[in-house]
Amino acid sequence: MLSDWTFNDIHPLSLVTKRADADTMTYQQAMQQPDRFEYIKAMVKEVENHFEREHWEIVKRSTIGGAKTLRVVWSFKWKRNPLGILTKHKARLCVEGHMQEYGINYWETHAPVVKWLSVRTMLTLSIIEDLHSKSIDFVLTYPQADLDIDIYMETPTGIDFDRGRSKALKLKKNLYGLKQAGRNWWLKLSEGLDDMGFKPREADPCVWIHKDAVILVYVDNYLIFSRSKATIKEIIKDLKHRQFASTDEGEIESYLGVEVNRMNDGSIEIKQPFLINRILSAVGCTESATHKVPAVKPLLGKDPEGEKRLKNWHYRSVIGMLNFLAGSTRPDMAFMVHQCARFSADPKKCHETAVKRIARYLQGTEKQGMIFTPDKSRGMECYVDADFARGWNTNDSDDPTTLMSRTGYVILYAGCPITFVSKLQTECALSTTKAEYILLSQAMREVIPTMQLINEFLEVSESEQKPPTVKCTLFEDNNGAIKLVTAPKMRPRTKHIALKYHHFREHVCNGTVKIKRIDTAEQIADIVTKPLPESIFEYLR
Repeated sequence: MLSDWTFNDIHPLSLVTKRADADTMTYQQAMQQPDRFEYIKAMVKEVENHFEREHWEIVKRSTIGGAKTLRVVWSFKWKRNPLGILTKHKARLCVEGHMQEYGINYWETHAPVVKWLSVRTMLTLSIIEDLHSKSIDFVLTYPQADLDIDIYMETPTGIDFDRGRSKALKLKKNLYGLKQAGRNWWLKLSEGLDDMGFKPREADPCVWIHKDAVILVYVDNYLIFSRSKATIKEIIKDLKHRQFASTDEGEIESYLGVEVNRMNDGSIEIKQPFLINRILSAVGCTESATHKVPAVKPLLGKDPEGEKRLKNWHYRSVIGMLNFLAGSTRPDMAFMVHQCARFSADPKKCHETAVKRIARYLQGTEKQGMIFTPDKSRGMECYVDADFARGWNTNDSDDPTTLMSRTGYVILYAGCPITFVSKLQTECALSTTKAEYILLSQAMREVIPTMQLINEFLEVSESEQKPPTVKCTLFEDNNGAIKLVTAPKMRPRTKHIALKYHHFREHVCNGTVKIKRIDTAEQIADIVTKPLPESIFEYLR
């Protein structure tokens, strides 16, 4: 069944790989590995799975007329668990989707994935409500969905289909690499969950709720939460009955590369030590001196005339890993990661130095993550802070973004952080009050749907007593912004503030949201808006 491993007719793009990821390989690279026979086995298994499930059929090229045949490429990967231990040699057959043409062989492509906000919220509620959970992985996910158009592809390299190249493969099912693959799978899964009685939530379409169960969907990984183990088993059984091939991975121990640990006291810790090790290895900081804080003054700027970086590691790849780390389990470094990410197009030595500082901070905090120890009495809270035009007069004066203030907020439920944001505002604020008011408006756009989502989560209960409606307390340290919210009237210095920022006042008036003054020293959101001294940073962290 296998050919002699020659590389005839391989498209140059099929040999391109992410050099920063040593675990991901092309066909040529995989065949040079000492464990290449494990990859050969994986290739055979991949093709056999496609044949057994009738994902394609072999056709003569003479029968397809002028239809374009898409090239295919193998993608190989060492699959590891969150601890970095090799668990599987994976081979995946992918179509080169860049050859597709819009309006001819694809149309819509959008497919949503669950928000980390929803995942962290459900982990918190699983502790409070004593919910059972399961992690499920779909097998050959995309090919489980049908195609609504005829698509042809070449036979794969390394498998002896057709030495004379007189045949092609007609796809009967979805396949990885197609532009519409993700959307087709999403539509099929949505139809199946809807038939089972589950309904998606408006605040997050990848959260499905029915009676006493919640399902969170991220492409081919989904988490089930319920008060009843029997309910979870019935859901898994029903999905398999509907021809959704999946494997039960048991209690949630990892999710999307994030390690999930249940502590003896009932709390949950999430962390990413393996990803941190990859970052340290990529920038060469495995044995460097550590730093106590990730950010220092002054703020980073474009530095157009600055010294060029050494370029001995891939800046954008490291920023991508840092972004995922900061957005998943490490809000303490979100501010500085966003600073460095802004200059990915043309990084200079100062930006490289900043990334290395983050790496040295991670080296000293490698085993740290987020710990969820819910306190029911605290409800939902949102800490907000804006840093007014800190970049002005310290960076390049020709860069308009130096005038922008920074938005930062942290939302907690039962004392557990469920989401956090650090970003620049999109317009120039003329005062600290306006900057803080814009921030309040932006934070409320997240708070309002989150309150709705938590209320829907709490309804997943066997109890006949209706759960209390979740309300939110906003903690603000700017008196001017608080007055604008609690005593709205036309003022000469604030009458220019755009109407779009006033949308949340009705929620304050009806009591759904309360706003309270907090001392700056206790403002948690400071950690995602500005560089802080070591003592304050460690206190807020």
